Amino acid sequence: MEHNWQLYMLQTAAGMIYTGITTDVTRRLQQHQQGRGARALRGKGPLTLMFHCAAGDRAAASRLEYRVKQLSRTRKLLLIAQQPPCLPAWLTQHD
Repeated sequence: MEHNWQLYMLQTAAGMIYTGITTDVTRRLQQHQQGRGARALRGKGPLTLMFHCAAGDRAAASRLEYRVKQLSRTRKLLLIAQQPPCLPAWLTQHD
């Protein structure tokens, strides 16, 4: 069964931006909030979902995640501010 993967971006209380992929953003955010998600987010205070979008299959989602993680903080904040409907097209324009 093919899952519909999503890319998501969270912000910590200190302002750090975390990017990840999942098939269920709500479930994954709850896991992070409870300290059962990524080690990088444990103890970082309340987390805020800043952005999420469809990312295709697992392979496509992983490629998008890598590309977003390579962006500077300034570009990540621009991505969050613009909330583009098509992330791959936005990345192509902002590489």
